[in-house]
Amino acid sequence: MARSCSSMMSPTSSSSVPPALLAVHHHLVAATLLLLLLAGGCHGAPLKAHFYRRSCPAAEALVRDIVLARVAADPAALPAKLLRLFFHDCFVRGCDASVLIDSTPGRSAAEKDAAPNASLGGFDVIDTAKAVLEAVCPGTVSCADIVALAARDAVSFQFGRDLWDVQLGRRDGVVSRASEALANVPSPSDNFTALEARFAAKGLDVKDLVILSGAHTIGVAHCNTFAARLSGGSGPSSAAADPTLNAAYAAQLRARCGPDPAAAASNNATAVPMDPGSPARFDAHYYVNLKLGRGLFASDAALLADRRAAGMIHRLTRQAHFLQEFRNAVRKMGRVGVLTGERGEIRRDCRAVNSR
Repeated sequence: MARSCSSMMSPTSSSSVPPALLAVHHHLVAATLLLLLLAGGCHGAPLKAHFYRRSCPAAEALVRDIVLARVAADPAALPAKLLRLFFHDCFVRGCDASVLIDSTPGRSAAEKDAAPNASLGGFDVIDTAKAVLEAVCPGTVSCADIVALAARDAVSFQFGRDLWDVQLGRRDGVVSRASEALANVPSPSDNFTALEARFAAKGLDVKDLVILSGAHTIGVAHCNTFAARLSGGSGPSSAAADPTLNAAYAAQLRARCGPDPAAAASNNATAVPMDPGSPARFDAHYYVNLKLGRGLFASDAALLADRRAAGMIHRLTRQAHFLQEFRNAVRKMGRVGVLTGERGEIRRDCRAVNSR
């Protein structure tokens, strides 16, 4: 019989253990328990490769075919949307597809309606994949696994091969609250202390933070998410408020978003590339820009403010090293707080929990 999480907390006997060693034991066990909880390790079978080999053998190929066809029609934007959807899902209640649930009238708003998720996209791709899978293998493949597969397949499109393997077996959550997205999703205005705390709460360390930030090598951002960095005054000629922002780059951003700080701060229509010079390629160019003071968000520039984080950036400018490290970090993120075994459910419709 598998040991329960609670049984791991107590040694078989404490009468002969010195108090100092017993205290160390409890600290180690508590740390191990936290990691298991974050990874879903105490809630049923672990994730594994080819989880649907017997129950729905075509599942991974079907998701891949759907995603690649959609990415081929929108290669510049869709990979970033699906990767960001996966990231935002995992940071709230773990990777349980709670970000896909629609708000219900008369109840508190769901995650997707929270401010940090207002610009998320790719929901229609997940809906299409789910509909096909429900027709082929009803009630078998979770929405959470579809999100994980879709992110990998979309980013991998430009390479013609899988950039990382996806372990499967996630189940879908039944709770989705906008307030939890506000509390957990990292903000583009976060400083390093806030970023480190948000990642640590998910069992992710500083290395994971630096590497997963590299996802900003694709996609766009709207002016209101970074406008505070552009001007410290009220006039068009005001100096950049953030001295870590490259002056020439700041001027380019002002030209795109408009010279008036108040207007830029409310401009959620104009979009700019997050990785100028290489906006549609999943590559290490993000870190090259970062070293030049061309990180778009305050949270990007914050990586240079910490000695540990800054020390990793030079090596990450090498493409092969970045791809290897990203492979490891995104797989780790994909295990955060997963529901397995009998926990959660397999939603029939990714936008709504199953009726009881």
